[in-house]
Amino acid sequence: MANTTSISDVQADVHHQTSPGARSINARDGHISPGEIAIGVVIGRASEYFDFFVYAIASALVFPSVFFPYDSRLDGTLYAFAIFALAFIARPIGTVAFMAVQHHFTRETKLTLALLIMGVSTAGIAFLPDYASLGTTSIVFLAILRIGQGIAQGGSWDGLPSLLALNAPEEKRGWYAMLGQLGAPIGFVIAAGLFAYLMTNLSSLDFLEFGWRYPFYVAFAINVVALFARLRLVTTHEYSHLLDEHQLDPVPVGELLNSQSRNVIIGALAALASYALFHLVTVFPLSWITLTSQRSIAGFLHVQMLGVALMAVGIIISGFIADRVGRRRTLGTLAIMIGIFSLFVPFLIGSGETGQDAFILIGFSLLGLSYGQAAGAVTSNFPQRFRYTGAALTSDVAWLVGAGFAPLVALGLSSHFGLAYAGVYLFSGAAASLAALSINRAWHIRDN
Repeated sequence: MANTTSISDVQADVHHQTSPGARSINARDGHISPGEIAIGVVIGRASEYFDFFVYAIASALVFPSVFFPYDSRLDGTLYAFAIFALAFIARPIGTVAFMAVQHHFTRETKLTLALLIMGVSTAGIAFLPDYASLGTTSIVFLAILRIGQGIAQGGSWDGLPSLLALNAPEEKRGWYAMLGQLGAPIGFVIAAGLFAYLMTNLSSLDFLEFGWRYPFYVAFAINVVALFARLRLVTTHEYSHLLDEHQLDPVPVGELLNSQSRNVIIGALAALASYALFHLVTVFPLSWITLTSQRSIAGFLHVQMLGVALMAVGIIISGFIADRVGRRRTLGTLAIMIGIFSLFVPFLIGSGETGQDAFILIGFSLLGLSYGQAAGAVTSNFPQRFRYTGAALTSDVAWLVGAGFAPLVALGLSSHFGLAYAGVYLFSGAAASLAALSINRAWHIRDN
């Protein structure tokens, strides 16, 4: 049933005076269902994840040869993963900067500027000369463009996930929470499919010369279309009405951290198991198999695409489970299961193609069940006024701590000390999630 929200002209006038950056409300009431909001969330997330996976796959398969040919393949991959992490460092900076843009101008200005920076950064990577042509300067430009992607990613926060959480029926919040997470498998299967197709139909020389650039062209086009679609959604009278009514405007970050820092930290750590597993089944295996195996990478990408289909099923199932037992209990149970799975990581990855396939399929299945409820797991802790900015920064910190350095750390530890350390890394993420969820529950009981 559609969830209808309306406010009187008097309330709208009061909110317009008290909420910085709030727009003038259209005279007619908005009638927006959670399903319509969810469409906007899925569109935005699918485009973001496609861009994310295009760069991630290229970091494992292409950039070591194209930008770091002067060093060993292992060191080149570690360097590529270090640059990969720069976007996660830049993302919260972008969030803070663009919140200021929205505060002083409009939501449309913020999203349009984010579109421009993302487009320039992604297209710039597609046209970037390799090391043989430009030397060290090419690496510097790659790092700058990667930082640009991270800043734009922070700026592309549109508030729709927060609006969906506030507008969804209470008994179906788990279901609506998982819808936006479907963007991850959609983005991965398109990105992996593109790379698999190019690697199958081009020679290795042609792929490294020009083939790898095509997914970045596609990423640029998809980002333009998707961000304009989101821009059109959030600037309609109905969406503007709901966003303003729910006070989904930025607040000063200093004020947020002064009163809500514990919720930011707990919210980020609660999802750590999911985010750590995220890169250990997507990016890390590609680099490890490229370095240590003669296995067909295109064939392995097909296995990952099968795994991501299981992930999508798991995400959908997580919505039903969370609505019956609760999102936090679901996350806690999955954190325990991920912790158990981490013990088998070295045996599965190190036991040949059968074990590697089992690692991918089991890992993606667990990831779907967990990741389906990872976004905003404790966002309800934020008072409504802080939810817009708090949800954005919590997501940024979760990605930075849980996923940003995961490929670099996992590959570095595994290559020097053995695959068991990749399992230790994953186990630490599961332990952090359980600790955060336990502390959050204790605080909730105490405060009530």
